[in-house]
This record gives sequence, structure tokens and C-alpha cells, in this order.
Amino acid sequence: MASYLAIIPIVCVWLGGLAAMLAEAYRSPDERMPIGGLGIIGIVASIVSSLLLWGRSTQSYGVVAADNFGLFVVLILGLVGLLTIAISSQVIERDGIPAGDYYALTLFGLGGMMLMAMASDLLVMFIGLEILSLAVYVLTAIRRDSKQGAEAAFKYFLLGGFASAFFLYGVAFTFGVTGSTRLDQIAVVLSGRIAGQDVLAYLALCLLLVGFAFKVSAVPFHMWTPDAYEGAPAVVTAFMSAGVKAAAFAAFMRVFMSAFGSFQPQWGPVIWLLSAASMVLGVTAGVAQRNVRRMLAYSSIAHAGYLLMAMSSGNDMGKGAMLFYLLTYALTSVGAFGVTALIATHDRGNDDLADYAGLARRQPLLALLMTIFLLSLGGFPPTAGFIGKWYLFSAAVSAGDYALAIIGVLTSVVSVFFYLRVVVMMYMSEDVAMSPITKPSVASLFALGVPTAAIFYLGILPTRVMDIAIESIATIL
Repeated sequence: MASYLAIIPIVCVWLGGLAAMLAEAYRSPDERMPIGGLGIIGIVASIVSSLLLWGRSTQSYGVVAADNFGLFVVLILGLVGLLTIAISSQVIERDGIPAGDYYALTLFGLGGMMLMAMASDLLVMFIGLEILSLAVYVLTAIRRDSKQGAEAAFKYFLLGGFASAFFLYGVAFTFGVTGSTRLDQIAVVLSGRIAGQDVLAYLALCLLLVGFAFKVSAVPFHMWTPDAYEGAPAVVTAFMSAGVKAAAFAAFMRVFMSAFGSFQPQWGPVIWLLSAASMVLGVTAGVAQRNVRRMLAYSSIAHAGYLLMAMSSGNDMGKGAMLFYLLTYALTSVGAFGVTALIATHDRGNDDLADYAGLARRQPLLALLMTIFLLSLGGFPPTAGFIGKWYLFSAAVSAGDYALAIIGVLTSVVSVFFYLRVVVMMYMSEDVAMSPITKPSVASLFALGVPTAAIFYLGILPTRVMDIAIESIATIL
């Protein structure tokens, strides 16, 4: 039984998804059933089992690792799943989204994210990648009356298929070079090789890098992000922006810092370029957006650049800062997109900047929460975004990478413009004629209140969580 302990957090979530499917299949058309509650039970069980496995470093046949690094990310994903389901309860009813399909896909996708974060074998990681990808593709187009959603899902599916092919080819070349797909065995074989003298190993590295860069929305593999974020229902965008990025970065770090750790001098400069390009393009394109969700999509690209900056540094502070920032970004992103979901209506997305005019007078609580989330994304003290960026920039400076740190600081300053522009519209502009905004339910207020409290806690008392992050990532190095 010890061999199965590592997969318990994943199985709990998938059992919740199966329960949601069965509940939808057997309920009568006029019967109301709390299907979301089944998902919450599965996620809570996953979180509890993760906490019980903490520090035990269990393995499931060498292909799934419940080490502290994987469990840290699983806890982030569990929190993202809980908040997403909490805020979805009133939104899916308003928008006419089939509840059973939505919750089942969300839970299966969440399990795929957890599998990807905990996988210690490239093939298992690919399976997790495909499970989460297929679920997110369908969730993007789950509103069948939305042509924009169908178009976004189709673009996402086509580009995602190409990215998956690159990743799988990278797995194949890695197996050809090392004779294994297990990360620990790959690390042993590659530790005695030099990338510049081993063309196949270098090619495998490049192909895997393309697959990961697509999933984390790094330039130039970011083209799907604005369309998918705008076309999907806002609650799906919240789930996608936080969950997919956390899972993809966890797998990215595990593969490149563990299996390909000896090749850091070769992949480090490439990560540097991806980081700089993502920060510059994300901020530059974000300034030009009037659609708030597209603006947040380009913001997500810039934040991928900030995370890659810490990965490029290669020092302990940078590695711990990545995990810390994944947590802060996930919470902030769910909160910001959660507010956009409540501002939308069944007939209109209300995504234009003008739709936020006078929001502070119509819904003062939503305006206040949105302001907090935007200030955290912009890196204002005393929010978690400020401390997270401080750790990321400090890691780059400690590694002597002053140029990338300067790019990060400058782009962060420029990004403040489009974040504060929304705040100005909410508090300093006249009301516009709009359809009424959805009044937040108790569950929605919980889903927005938890990230708000966490943002201030991590912004004021970050040391303990940062120490846990550094200790966690040490388990894969």
C-alpha cells in the first residue's frame, strides 16, 4: 500500500469528478443538486492527504513523487480549485452552464495539474499535461451559445496540439539519449555529458523547452493566451490562469532543475531571453488593451517572465522565490478574474474598460477587492505581489544578472499604468448605463475574501512561507 500513498491527493480529486458526473447523470431535469459540494469534498480530502504526506517523500513506483515540492504545488492547486468552485456556484447558474459537465471537467483538469506537478517520469508528466489540456479546451468552449468561446477553444486546441507534439518529441529524444524517462535516471546519465557535444541531448532539451514555454505563456509561444482568456467564461479563465501556470511551472522546474540540472549553463541563456521577451511584450501589449481580460492575459505573460527571471538566476533564493510567487500569483489571479466573472452578465461580458466606470458607487465591495488584486499584481506594498517581486529581483541581483533585474523593475513600473487605469475608472469616472451586476453570494465573497486575506498576510509576514518554499524545492535538487 505504501506505493499508492503518493497518488492519494490526485485520486481524491478524480473521485470527486466521477461523483459529479454520476450526480449529473442520475438527477432529474427539474432537480437541484449541490454538485459543486461533491467537488469541494474531493478537494478538501486531497488537501488533507497532502498535509498528512508532508515530509514523508513517498514514491509511487518511481513515477509519481509526493515530495514536499510536489505537495507544495498540490496545496496551491487545491486552494485554486476550492476558490474556483466557490465562485462558480452562482455564475454557472446565471450563464446557463451545465453544472455536472463543468464541475467534472474542472476536477479532472485539476487532477491532471496535480499529476503533472508530482510526476517524476516524463511520460507520466505528459499524461498529466494532456488530461489538464483536454479539460481546459472543453471548459473554454463550455458555453455552447458563445461563438467567441468556440473560436478561442479551437485556437487553443490547435496550438496546444502542436506544443504537446514538441513535448512528446522531446521525451522521445530524451529516452533515446538516456534510455529512460524517469527524471532521477536521466539526471544520472546526463551529469556526465556536455550539451554542446551531444546533439541529441541538446535537441531533446530544446523540444521540451518549447512544450513548457507554451504552457507557461512565455514569448514567443504566448499567442493563445489573450484569445483563450477573453473567450472562455471568466470563472474558467480564473481557473486556467492560476492552475495551468502553477502546474506547468512546477513540471518545468522539476525537469530542468533536476533531470537537466547539469545543463544549466546551456539552458540558462535561453531562459534569460524568454524572460526578457515575456516581460517586455507582456507589458507593452497590456498598455494598449481596453479589454480588461485581455489586459490581464498580457499581464499573465509578463508574470511568466518574472518567474523565468528567477529560474534563470539558478540560485537557492530564486528557486524558493518561484514557489512563493506561484502561490501569490495564483491567489491574486483567481481573485481578479473572479471579480470579472461577477461583473459580467449572461448577455454581456462587461470586459471593456468603460464597463468599470463608476463601479465603486454601484458595487463598492467588488471595486475595493479588485483594487487590492490589481495593486498586488502591480507590486504595491504591503501586498504579496510586492514581496514576491522583491524576492524575484533579489535573486537576479544575487546571481549578478543586473540587466534582467533592471528589465524586470522597469516593466513592473510600466505595468502599474494599466492596473491603475482600471482603478481610476472604478473610482473617478461617471457611471455608465449598464445591466445590473450579479450580487455576490456568500460563497463568492468567501472565494474573494480568502485571497485578499492571504495577499496581506504574505505581504506583511512572508518569511515562514518563503522558508517552506526553499525547503520544499530542495527535495528535487
